[in-house]
Amino acid sequence: MNGVVSTFNEWDPLEEVVVGRVDGAMTSAWDVLDRITVPPSSWEKIAASPGHRGAPVPRDVVERAQEGLEEFLGILKAAHVTVRRPDPPDTARPFRTPGWSVANGMSAANPRDLLLVVGDEIIEVPMADRNRYFEVWPYRSLLTEYFRSGARWTAAPKPRLTDDQFRPDYDVPAWSADMTYFVTEAEPVFDAADIMRCGRDLFMERSHVTNRLGIEWLRRHLGPQYRVHEIASRYSRAMHIDTSLLPLAPGKVLVNPEFLDPDSLPEVFRSWDVLIPPEPVVTPVMERGLMSRWSSVNVLMLDPEHVVVERSQAPLMKAFESWGFEPVPCSFEHYTVFGGSFHCATLDIRRKGTLESYF
Repeated sequence: MNGVVSTFNEWDPLEEVVVGRVDGAMTSAWDVLDRITVPPSSWEKIAASPGHRGAPVPRDVVERAQEGLEEFLGILKAAHVTVRRPDPPDTARPFRTPGWSVANGMSAANPRDLLLVVGDEIIEVPMADRNRYFEVWPYRSLLTEYFRSGARWTAAPKPRLTDDQFRPDYDVPAWSADMTYFVTEAEPVFDAADIMRCGRDLFMERSHVTNRLGIEWLRRHLGPQYRVHEIASRYSRAMHIDTSLLPLAPGKVLVNPEFLDPDSLPEVFRSWDVLIPPEPVVTPVMERGLMSRWSSVNVLMLDPEHVVVERSQAPLMKAFESWGFEPVPCSFEHYTVFGGSFHCATLDIRRKGTLESYF
């Protein structure tokens, strides 16, 4: 039987999940990484906002995101999913290390970025963003509870994030096979949202927040029981695989052709159906967010048949129906202002299933 913490893939029936929160959110104080990863059109709007660096997110923005969040929580509860929440964050406090300081944190909106669950193990990942150095703190009460209940709890080596971790005066290039990234190989860094799980196979994107040392750290840590495949994005602002490649069910993988070349996927996917999503519906709210327009595909599988999709994405919902899924619409676009959608906003704690190999 599954333990309190047990999840091996992205689609088994969801039984328990942690959902982030937007109250108390602040804007980025250390925006160096934002300038590399945020789409230019969105960055221009963010930069033009009064007090955009290190300021509280305006109350009306938080309230609109909270409305969508309440609708999403209702969907999860209606599906009999146990929902857990982090403690309210105190993001306004400044913090420092021996090498640097920032004026504030950001939010507790996106647990998928911070934590990776593989089987019965929860891994705190070594994130590259200085703003997010202590972002896991609101989740520590939950982590302690899960540990007391039998889960394994691991923290990857916390990087120093000194200046040699980043390339000075980095300019975003056009994609090439030997593309360089903002983060160097000074120490292992990676975000959990750069990883997709398919049983014994994990797919990990190299990006502006995930380096090769980070990929190798996870590979060695998980050991021979798992295979960690490196994914090469063709998006010059690559950060987080969950707008690029999403395994939806055994034999079916959603691939964003703007960010990944469908013909260059790992060999193991050759026997799978590669599903190409329609062009996103770009709303004014999405344009103001920290994500690309492909936040449309940042969906959450409730089980192998049901998928939660942003309500404004009618073409995508129609596509899911044609692929044999039942879309569950939810008005969630205001949440994207906080850098995530359904997949980012959640952390699977328990899905009903066992460890299998799908390739």
